[in-house]
Amino acid sequence: MNPYKYPLEVFWDEGSAAFICIAPDLPGCSAVGDTPQAAVQEMDIAMKLWIEAALAMGRTLPEPSRKAA
Repeated sequence: MNPYKYPLEVFWDEGSAAFICIAPDLPGCSAVGDTPQAAVQEMDIAMKLWIEAALAMGRTLPEPSRKAA
């Protein structure tokens, strides 16, 4: 499964004083960065690890909620 097919959301979190990136289709998968770009870069690693762990546990990966362009 290509992790780039999942939509991402990036937002500023005042409490963390950082940008947060989440993949709504992958529960609990998130990353933090000082810039939006850094959060997305960290999310690349987080999504790959999330998918690897889910597959290792025998879970079915969710379909992306939106189609990649």
